[in-house]
Amino acid sequence: MQITLREVHDSDLPVFYRQMNDPEALRMAAFTPKDPSDREAFDAYWRHNRSIALVRTVLADGDVVGNASVYGEPGEREVAFWVDRAYWGRGIATAALRALLAEVPERPLYARAAADNSGSLRVLDKCGFRETARARGFAQARGTEIEETVLVLEG
Repeated sequence: MQITLREVHDSDLPVFYRQMNDPEALRMAAFTPKDPSDREAFDAYWRHNRSIALVRTVLADGDVVGNASVYGEPGEREVAFWVDRAYWGRGIATAALRALLAEVPERPLYARAAADNSGSLRVLDKCGFRETARARGFAQARGTEIEETVLVLEG
């Protein structure tokens, strides 16, 4: 399977919206919008995100399967990624994150994931991120406070 990144096209947004409304994926991600089904809020988020962050569409053999981004202030920039649940476990998130990291040579970079999100933590580990802290935060998708893992990728 060939994994590539490209700039986000407007036509990708309906796919991202569908992906962000998968109940199992939302639970796994945990830290999600308050109401993922609010299309106006989703569209506003993506307008804003595309203007302030480096955001890429993840393609698997040409099909839109997710997105990956780097955002934040220099020295505090974070990575984020989302892959359609139908594609989990195939190495797509790892390949996409590696490609994104090749585009962004700046270090350090940070990441956060629910402490029980073993899939995302494995992807981050394979890409060289190391745990630096644990925190607690309110996870909208779970309706409760949970433990979060904070990771860093050094130069």
